[in-house]
Amino acid sequence: MKYPLYIAKRSVESTINNALLKLKYNCEIKIEIPPNELGDFAFPCFTLSSILKKSPNDIALEITKQIQKDKWIKKVEAKGGYINFYLDFELLKKSTFEVLFDNKVEYGTFEKKNKKVIVEHTSANPNGPLHVGRARNPIIGDTITRIFKAAGYNVESQFYLDDMGKQVAILAWGVNNLKEKDIPKYDYEKQDHKTVGYYQMASTLMKEKSEVSEEISKIVKLSEEGDKKILDMVHKAYNPVLEGIKESMKRINIEIDSYIPESNFVKNKSVDEVIEKLKKSDYCKDENGALFIDLEPFGIKGRNTKFFFLRSDGTTLYATRDIAYHIWKANQADILINVLGEDHKLESKQVEIALNLLNEKKIPKVIFYSFVSLPGGKMSTRQGRVVYLDDLIKECISQAYTEVKKRRKGELSEKEMKNIAEIVGIAALRFNIIKVQPEKDIVFKWEEALNFEGLSAPFIQYAHARTCGILSKTNFENKTFNSSYLTHDSEVKLIKTIAKFPLIIDEACESFRPHIITSYLFELASFFNQFYRDCPVISEENKDIRNARIGLVEATRTVLCNGLNLLGITAPKEM
Repeated sequence: MKYPLYIAKRSVESTINNALLKLKYNCEIKIEIPPNELGDFAFPCFTLSSILKKSPNDIALEITKQIQKDKWIKKVEAKGGYINFYLDFELLKKSTFEVLFDNKVEYGTFEKKNKKVIVEHTSANPNGPLHVGRARNPIIGDTITRIFKAAGYNVESQFYLDDMGKQVAILAWGVNNLKEKDIPKYDYEKQDHKTVGYYQMASTLMKEKSEVSEEISKIVKLSEEGDKKILDMVHKAYNPVLEGIKESMKRINIEIDSYIPESNFVKNKSVDEVIEKLKKSDYCKDENGALFIDLEPFGIKGRNTKFFFLRSDGTTLYATRDIAYHIWKANQADILINVLGEDHKLESKQVEIALNLLNEKKIPKVIFYSFVSLPGGKMSTRQGRVVYLDDLIKECISQAYTEVKKRRKGELSEKEMKNIAEIVGIAALRFNIIKVQPEKDIVFKWEEALNFEGLSAPFIQYAHARTCGILSKTNFENKTFNSSYLTHDSEVKLIKTIAKFPLIIDEACESFRPHIITSYLFELASFFNQFYRDCPVISEENKDIRNARIGLVEATRTVLCNGLNLLGITAPKEM
């Protein structure tokens, strides 16, 4: 798919490259998008300045003299160490509308790349409901999946299922040894909430009674040896929890393609192959029969220099099986992406070092996230127990309902208000988590998440609803219109922002930064609001201008809808 601004960017890069060749200057060509008044693209000359020992502005002037304009480039100027490029706006405007209206829901997406990506995310222990701290994992993972699909990749999302560790062994013991009447009741009827009580009670008994601890250890050992009967028992115990986790994720528009059990790699003996290969490594050491890789030569310091991959009793560890899983994934895909909590950094590094020792070529790109916390008050604790993702979902929808009722009571039925509250509440949750860079902490605040004015889902959803409201008063159905009538400054800014959408998707994909989609949509919604303030649409008396503006409203609606869909957010027709 040939996007005009994408083509124009390539043209600018080619033009700069030719100018640099003439001057025999050598540097990486990195194009920026400057503020509106400073052109459409800019090339900074600061890197060259340190090499050439000249001022950035002098270098910019030299390069500008060598620039050969083409049909896209209307004006070039050197300013403040930058070379600013101004595109032919009429060409950009006309060609952007042509591509957008030819593709509509596909606008912004790219041609198929014939490359497969596996995004591993969530992968929570199936011993209880997802909790608030981990809420970022499925939302970041799902958004990355959507972005890579839009960028043209064949994407499979995977949940690596820990069916062999101590957590599920505790749950399995509890389910098989405790009575339902002795289990504490929870607020939810979902199976993960009903089942977690068995895990909690079994955990307590394990600490108090040595015989319980021994029985749980036996379950762990037998499962790690691949005992089918024990694994079947474990699977039966955690399946209700997993179904509850799936239900929670579906509520926030997330569905995972494949669930990969850890035990697969014990059953198919691939973990044994990993062990045999690691044993041959020069970095393999023995400690009382247990084998480990010495990580000190790889820059790991302190107490974590020993990466144990085999216990003295011959059983493997989680990280060992994780290595086998990654080798298997590498045979299934071209690019591997993992979404992990920041507390998994050491383990992820251990796996990376092991994969390099095994001469594996495909090392996963890891997106680490910080945890979500809640400010003091109602949602910070519930009588000392953990706050679950379901609690957060419920509260988001409840808070959204209060806002909807405040604005629309008397206009909408109770059912309609509840439907809008569901859409807005889920959107607020997803957007508020994605808008923050993954590595930064989040304190989830309702006043930010449900703000109808700031960087929030409701602000963008409201802009989309406004476009739908305008269009409902017209008979616009992909009509042709003359875009040359769109000359107002507010129209120009809005059109240029619409043209940027494919570049934003490309950048979000290449940089693994989903939060830039949220910033872009906020900018788009803000420029649309300015346009709506400055330029009459339905009331415009000039028929040609009115038709062109209606076309611009439809173009904005399309991009807002496509952008919200990238974030897993519904674009409502009314709010």
